[in-house]
Formats: sequence, C-alpha cells, structure tokens
Amino acid sequence: MLWTKRGAFEDELRLLADADTLAFGGVGIAGTLLPATKAYFTVEEGLRQHGVQLRPKLEALLGKATPAGRVFAAELLTHINADAGQAAWQRLAGQDDAVTTFNGCIMGSTTVGRYASERLRD
Repeated sequence: MLWTKRGAFEDELRLLADADTLAFGGVGIAGTLLPATKAYFTVEEGLRQHGVQLRPKLEALLGKATPAGRVFAAELLTHINADAGQAAWQRLAGQDDAVTTFNGCIMGSTTVGRYASERLRD
C-alpha cells in the first residue's frame, strides 16, 4: 500500500471509508487489530510525509464515509493540524448516525455527533 502510482494510501483510505467499527486499539480477548484500525495507523504514519496530499482525501471522507469512517477521518485531520481537526469535528457535530465502538473487550455505541461534541470539548 503506502504511496503507489494509483494514489496516496488508496487501499487504506478505502478501508477507512467502509469502516463499520471505531477502534483505536486491539479488540476482544486476543486484542486483534481490525483492518480499519490498521489502516488508520498506516495513514497516521503517512501524514508526516504526505499530509498535504492526504488532507483533501480525508476531508472528502467526512462527507462520504460510514459513520466510523468519518470519525477516523476527523481524528486524522486533527493530526494534520488543530484547525483542520476543529473544522472536521464542527462539521460532524450535528450528525445522529450511530457508531459502534470498541475499547478492548468492551463494545459500545455512540453517535457521530456525540463523539464530535466530546472532541470539541477537549
């Protein structure tokens, strides 16, 4: 994956766009990383060298990705710079779409808007 002729992190961005669960670490007893979580970490690492190219692609995910994918994209935009992250969270704050979350073995749920509102308070 990484940087290819087809574009920056195309496979990873597709995994983020289709993510059905929001997890920033391992899930379940085995602590398995979900494919979207792996993609998140790969893109996060790529931001150091390719942030300028990735920013518009991440901003596009805010409007077309699954609810979990939108949250992943907003988190990554926050890593590019604070203003980009703030704008992303404000854009998502009013959205009522449900998001399944995992924190270790604990599965939960929230909404995109609730998650975004909490991030705006941080």
